[in-house]
Amino acid sequence: MSERRPGVEAQPLLALGAAALSRFRAQWAREWRQSHAYRALIARPAATGIALAPKDFRPVDPDTARLILSGRIQLAGEVMEIGQGGDPWDTASPSRPFAVSLHRFDWMPGLIGAPEALRAAAHEEALRLCLDWLALFSPLTPFAWGSETLERRVYHLACAAPYLVEIASEVEQRRLLDTLAEQARHLLNLDEGPVRTTEHATVAAVAGVALAGKAGTQIQSIALPRLTRLLRVAVLPDGGMKTRSPEQGFELLFDLLTLDDALHRRGLTAPAELSRAIDRLTGAVRFFTLGDGRLGAFQGGEASTAARVAAVLAGEDPSTRVLGSAPHAGFERLVGRTVQVLVDAGPPADGPWSANACAQPVALEVTCGTDRLIVNTAWSPDAQGPQALRLTDGGSTASVGEGSAGSPLSGFLAQGLGPRLHGGATSVQTHRNEDETGVWLELSHDGWVKSHGLTHERRLFLDLKSDELRGEDSFAPSTMGGPERRRLDPFHLRFHLAPEVQVSLARDRRSVLLRGPSNRGWWFRNDAPDVTLEPSVYFEGGVARRTLQIALRGQIALDGTARVRWKLTPVESPESQGGSAR
Repeated sequence: MSERRPGVEAQPLLALGAAALSRFRAQWAREWRQSHAYRALIARPAATGIALAPKDFRPVDPDTARLILSGRIQLAGEVMEIGQGGDPWDTASPSRPFAVSLHRFDWMPGLIGAPEALRAAAHEEALRLCLDWLALFSPLTPFAWGSETLERRVYHLACAAPYLVEIASEVEQRRLLDTLAEQARHLLNLDEGPVRTTEHATVAAVAGVALAGKAGTQIQSIALPRLTRLLRVAVLPDGGMKTRSPEQGFELLFDLLTLDDALHRRGLTAPAELSRAIDRLTGAVRFFTLGDGRLGAFQGGEASTAARVAAVLAGEDPSTRVLGSAPHAGFERLVGRTVQVLVDAGPPADGPWSANACAQPVALEVTCGTDRLIVNTAWSPDAQGPQALRLTDGGSTASVGEGSAGSPLSGFLAQGLGPRLHGGATSVQTHRNEDETGVWLELSHDGWVKSHGLTHERRLFLDLKSDELRGEDSFAPSTMGGPERRRLDPFHLRFHLAPEVQVSLARDRRSVLLRGPSNRGWWFRNDAPDVTLEPSVYFEGGVARRTLQIALRGQIALDGTARVRWKLTPVESPESQGGSAR
């Protein structure tokens, strides 16, 4: 059983007061950081040199350097044509996500890790772009120096600085070292809630270990103790994050590996909590990795890529047993011969930890072999899509009417507290049983109790012999009360499909044939009153890809009951298809 505390709707006056106080503090902080006194504070002690080059364990796209050297910068699914030696900082970005990625220096790893034949020119270009940025954005502006862009830029600068210093003039070296130290200190001073503070401390610590002398020691002395405290809270015993985002834990693990490696190479003792967090997060990555080698996309996180997942698990024993439950993170994993299922078996994160949470209780993702078939929309903070995709309809789960089992804050509350989630499920009940025949999973949640007086139940059975996934979604009157029922409520059961899936609706208007990239066929059969294929989206790298969803519709009776059974079964032979799909 997973539970969380009631959200802001339970204490509206306190929430309004907290929002007002947060806005006042944020305004005061902005004004203070514009002052000469603050700039002088983060400028000392001055950096004196580089101690080592931190290793970024993320894989690098070999085409990045070639494109940039030809005058094309490709970020966030967009391309900026600047010509050879052009200035991207004085050119309008094609989109805001592009501008964010540009100021994060997301182009830097590709230039630093360029193929050997291009490496000298790529490093020169990286130095030029960095110095041009400093010339324009040295003042502390909210966008260029805000956490949206600052955290990643500090990390990329820390990993790249040793290579840039080698080819820079003495004056340029001083500017590079000073800005790295300044930006790392500024990052440690940002207080924008708990969701990103662990990453802030990790990245600042990486910069501190990279810098030599008093500047590096000072940053380490602040960042490492803070990181130790934060990891105890942010990383759960089973390796899940308190935000419940698999991708957030995955990205944090990359940074922690960089920090651990840098500390080891400098002969410094790593905090015990750092090693413990790495072990836990590594286990969680194995748990959240599906048959296509990518993560399950839940709770404000994307699936990443198979290459990145393989990079973070390099050196791990692939035969290590992966548990079926992550009770602290609130997820369940079902594994058959080829079918793998991840299920969101917990309520969304609570309070400030829910800034990117999604109201999609008991949502699931399914891979069959190496084909990802059923997905969620994979909305993330970097998504070029609306926050509405955080609602229940954005997950492969059931919804009632036009409502959602929770929603992001808006208006004044969102301005003060951030777009944290409120309402919806506060408790998810889970029962699991397995033997040699298969795995049973029973789930229920209270996300529809307050609005409709209903409990949503989802039962799953993975048959190990037939390699078949069977499901049943039902609604029943809640024993916890709720509004009196006066009408037949419509329900929607959605199964979003991966963009690569070929889908066709059979002539019976009920069965759906699915084929992934491997071309193996799977029947999705059900007994819903109404079955349609509808448009959907799926996010990769923050960019929306068009896809489809299977939408099952029906009505909840006046007694509060409804049920739909469905199953995903392999197409065993051409004859079994019956030529009915079109």
